[in-house]
Amino acid sequence: MTDAVPPKAEAPVVLAVAIGAHGIAGQVRLKVFAEDFARYKSFNDGALTLKSTAPGNNGLIVRFAEIADRTAAEAMRGTELTVPRAVLPRLADGEYYHADLLGLPAIADDGEAIGTVVAIDNFGAGDVIEIERPSVDGVTGKRFMVPMNADAVPDWDTSRLVVARDFIEV
Repeated sequence: MTDAVPPKAEAPVVLAVAIGAHGIAGQVRLKVFAEDFARYKSFNDGALTLKSTAPGNNGLIVRFAEIADRTAAEAMRGTELTVPRAVLPRLADGEYYHADLLGLPAIADDGEAIGTVVAIDNFGAGDVIEIERPSVDGVTGKRFMVPMNADAVPDWDTSRLVVARDFIEV
């Protein structure tokens, strides 16, 4: 495995998405993609300022200074909350941000192109990379999953993710 994946350009990173309103006072329910969401106070280039967070059933319930009522909170549904990449913590060796792996071409350890990283899931035992095979005649390619560990993914960098042949579904 190479060093941590360097940042993709200067694109903002999505930390959460609004999934609906909570209550009548402008609280927003979020699906959160970060372990330490509350450490960030400003989102979407300063358009949203975090005032408070509380645990919710599917993530967090938050209050933003700019959202005053349920109607405004409900209008946020589907809004991605982003921060500049520069405010994210530095990565240690072997660590990565999901945003840096998504979209990478995946190749077999013998060099064969096998598809593109389209999703990263964690079902409790570590990250699992979802790879989509190339489309054929306009039909979306089959997807398969690979554990994100040194046996299955011996190497990755900013240009590709290498998958051990034993973990590739045909």
